Amino acid sequence: MKEDQEDYAPFEYAKDSPTRSILKAISWRFIASGTTFLVTFLIFSNTTGHTFDQALETAWYVTVIEFSAKILIYYLHERLWTNIRWGKYWRRSYWKQRSWKRLYRRMHDDQNI
Repeated sequence: MKEDQEDYAPFEYAKDSPTRSILKAISWRFIASGTTFLVTFLIFSNTTGHTFDQALETAWYVTVIEFSAKILIYYLHERLWTNIRWGKYWRRSYWKQRSWKRLYRRMHDDQNI
């Protein structure tokens, strides 16, 4: 296998599909929004004097708004980053070719004498 093929991930396999991005966004939002719901409910039921139903309703409204806004923002963020090549196609031999690494090693080898 050629070195270039070994060092880089194939382009078609390294980029997430839009469907994968939206599924990742949805799964994360359920986890994060569940946390938001729980925290909001606990705060409103314990510190504001709201009844159980009022605290539940307030936590539900906050969670629905938070879920909708953040899933859209996350999806757009994910799609933006999937189109940025920086840091995605990493060469294994990158560190071996860096002159600063050789200089660093030389400096530290001299101190161990």
